[in-house]
Amino acid sequence: MKFGLLGRVLGHSLSPQIHQAIFRALGTGDTYGLLEREPEAIPSFIRENPEGLRGSNVTIPYKETVIPYLTAIAPEAEKIGAVNTLSFTPDGVKGYNTDYLGFDRMLQAAGIGLEGRDVTVLGNGGAAKAVLQVLADRKAASIRILVRDREKAGQALAHFLAQRPDTRLETYEEALEGSEGGQVIINTTPVGMYPKVEASPVPAEFTGRFAAAVDIIYNPKETWFLADGRKAGAKTCNGLYMLVAQAVASEEIWQGKTLDPALIPAIMKQLEATFHG
Repeated sequence: MKFGLLGRVLGHSLSPQIHQAIFRALGTGDTYGLLEREPEAIPSFIRENPEGLRGSNVTIPYKETVIPYLTAIAPEAEKIGAVNTLSFTPDGVKGYNTDYLGFDRMLQAAGIGLEGRDVTVLGNGGAAKAVLQVLADRKAASIRILVRDREKAGQALAHFLAQRPDTRLETYEEALEGSEGGQVIINTTPVGMYPKVEASPVPAEFTGRFAAAVDIIYNPKETWFLADGRKAGAKTCNGLYMLVAQAVASEEIWQGKTLDPALIPAIMKQLEATFHG
């Protein structure tokens, strides 16, 4: 069977490496390629499936673009308003969001609970949407999002804010001037990602106010943000588990079966050897 990643610029994607590792473990002859497409090609890509795909992942900038052309959409993807996995079947094309599943599984594996917790999220970009939905579904007591521009953030996250109107949007300046902390802080921004590793989205003093620090960045293994949390005694977790778990979740949809959970740490170990720090 043929699979791939749909996007516009895909040269640095690790998806083929991850999925080929899964295929080797399963003993299949399946293939996974990079499918760079311009926006005007998206409708025919989905409706006609000219590549003869069984499934496809979807990345920036098409996670929302694909939705109008789907036959069906999974509940978590509909709530988030974004799709990152397509399943091509005789009955049509269904959209899923395995970023949601990957992030949820990552927190469970790290032993970081959300129910009844006060959680602060850094950033309001596309990566934040799945994270925020997990927080809502796992019944976080409070959700605070730190943003650069409150008005733009409100527009970008309108779909989520309609579900969880008690969510607070604060600017970084407002948050840093106060003294509020909480149980969990999550970075969804690219600040600190390789190669620009000598940066954190917030000062060490701020990160130190939380019992757990989570970064969806996976390269380097420990960002400055996570190092600040660790030094303050926080439980920490980087984004590598999420990256691999969302791929495994996609394959479970396509293969129609539950895969061995041991696949995730095995593939993580392979990838870690190539990362910085």
